[in-house]
Amino acid sequence: MTTKVQRQQSITRLISERDVTSQPQLMRLLKKSGIAATQATVSRDLEDLGAVKVRTAKGETAYAIPEFEPERIAPLEQLRRVLSEWVADIQVSHPLVIVRTPPGCAHVVASALDRSRIEGLVGTVAGDDTMFCVASEKFGAKKLAAHLSKLAGLQATGATKK
Repeated sequence: MTTKVQRQQSITRLISERDVTSQPQLMRLLKKSGIAATQATVSRDLEDLGAVKVRTAKGETAYAIPEFEPERIAPLEQLRRVLSEWVADIQVSHPLVIVRTPPGCAHVVASALDRSRIEGLVGTVAGDDTMFCVASEKFGAKKLAAHLSKLAGLQATGATKK
């Protein structure tokens, strides 16, 4: 018999490995892994895990589990992937860098940026589709915006993806 912790670890793994768009799909994936769970159980597990629905690069909504691991540093390549998939626009309003994402995705980008500990970034504040990045005084907002734009694959600071 699978414990609640084991089931929730499996759910977290499944959601991190692929786009899980519905609870019935998640139940099928769990069953393939040898874990039987009712819809009510899966719903409670998703709630316990803090799962949220976010828009994927394909335009669908899928479950994501925000991670709170302040000591885990996100590798630069992971940050580049997150920014290139989810950042639509970057603007500067000294000392802030304003980053726009699809609806429901700002917290994902903010978490990746916070964990990246990139030079010049003091911290982030995320809403639904917009986040503020606070640049260090020494580094400056323009330089931070240019760096983020490059990582996101945007042409120049203030440019929007086409």
